Amino acid sequence: MRDPRSVRCTYYLESEIDPGKAAAIMAGEQSSGTFLPVPGESARIRERHAARISDVQELGFCRPSLPSRTNPEKVRAALVTVDFPMENVGTDLATLQTAIAGNLFELGDLFACRLQNIELPEDFVAAHPGPAFGIEGTRKFISDVEGVMVGTIVKPNVGLSEEEFRLVVRDLAMASIDLIKDDELMTDPAYLPLERRVAVATEEIRAAEQVTGHSTMYAFNITGDLAGLQKRHDLVVEAGGTCVMLNIPVMGLPALALLRSFAEVPIHGHRAGLAASMRSKALGMDYRVWQQMARLAGADHLHASGLGSKFYELDEEVAANIRCLLEPLGQTIAPLPVLSSGQNVTTPGPTFDAVGSTDLMMLAGGGVAAHPDGPGAGVRSLRQAWEAAVDGVSLQNAADKLAQTGDDALLHAVQTFGKGA
Repeated sequence: MRDPRSVRCTYYLESEIDPGKAAAIMAGEQSSGTFLPVPGESARIRERHAARISDVQELGFCRPSLPSRTNPEKVRAALVTVDFPMENVGTDLATLQTAIAGNLFELGDLFACRLQNIELPEDFVAAHPGPAFGIEGTRKFISDVEGVMVGTIVKPNVGLSEEEFRLVVRDLAMASIDLIKDDELMTDPAYLPLERRVAVATEEIRAAEQVTGHSTMYAFNITGDLAGLQKRHDLVVEAGGTCVMLNIPVMGLPALALLRSFAEVPIHGHRAGLAASMRSKALGMDYRVWQQMARLAGADHLHASGLGSKFYELDEEVAANIRCLLEPLGQTIAPLPVLSSGQNVTTPGPTFDAVGSTDLMMLAGGGVAAHPDGPGAGVRSLRQAWEAAVDGVSLQNAADKLAQTGDDALLHAVQTFGKGA
C-alpha cells in the first residue's frame, strides 16, 4: 500500500541486469543510498528516507536505447514504480525535480530512463497556489470571450523596427484578436527593447478597443535575468499590459514560482526547450509529469503543441497533453491549454473531436497573417472553423454556406490552407 506522503513515480527503464535490481540502484541513488553501503546509512535512515520499489513489470528484451560504458546487444525493458518519501523533498519544486529527475538519468546501469507518470501527495499539491487566473480569469481580461480563444505571434518574430512592430500590432488588434504574443526569441533586444514594445503595443491595443469594443491581451516575453524579473513584470503592468510570458524550461520552475508570487496578470507559460528532456521516449519525462509541476508553480497558460503540428508529437500525444491540462490537480484551477505550431482552419475539427472542449487558446501565426484577405479575415475564419467543429459541420460545407452570404473568409482560408479539407 502506498504511503500517502510519498511521491509515486513510474519509469520506463532498460538495463542489462535484472530490472528489479536496476530499479533498486536508481532508488538508492535518488534517496538514502549510494553504490556501496556506507557506515552512516543506518536502519533508521533507510526506514524513513529510502525510496522503495512498489512494482516491476518486465517488458522483454530490446536493443539499448541510450549509450553507456558498455554496449550490450540486448537489454531488459521494464516499467518500475518507485515511492519517494515526501520527507526527503518537503514541498519544494526544485528539490522534487532533483529527486525524481536528477542523477538517475546518468546511471550507467540504465540504457533508458523515462519518467512517465507521477502521483503527488495531497500535502505537496496543497502547498502550491497553482494558477492565479487560469481559463476563466483569462477570459475576463479578453472581454469575457466565449469559446476557443484565438491568438497569434508577432511575425516576423525578430527584427522588426518600432514602426513596423506598431503596424503589426495595430492590424491584429483591429482584427479583434484575443491574444497577441511575443515570440520566445523576442526578449529585450537593443533594436526594439521591451520597454518600447510595451508602450507601443498597449497604446495600439487601447486605440483599437475604442473602435472594436474588444479587449486584446498581449503576452509580453519577460524571460531574462532573474534579478530583473519583477522589474520587467512591473513595467508591463504599470503600462496597462494584461499578460506576461515566461520561457519556463529555460528559466526553471523556481523562476516561474517566483513570478507567480508577485504577478498581477496571467502568466503565459511557453515550453521552449522542453523537447530536450521530452522528445526521446527513452529519456527525460512525459508532458503529463512536467505540466503538473508547471501548474503548481503557477502558469496560467501552458503550451501543449497542436494537432497537425510542424513539431514532432503525434496528434494523439498532443490530445493527451491537452486533456491532462484540463484534469483536476488538487484544489488548483486548470491552466489554459495553448495550441500552437502550424495551426489554421483545418485543425479545429480534429482538435475538438479529440478533446471535446473549447477551453483552449489556438495560436495561429501563418493561419492569421497569411490569410489572403488579411489578418481580420484570418481571425474570423478561425472562429468560423471552430463554430463548424463544435456544430459537427464539415469545414467545406461551412465555408460554402458562409460564402453564399457574402462572407468568403473561411472559404479563402480553406483554399489557402486546406489540402483536401
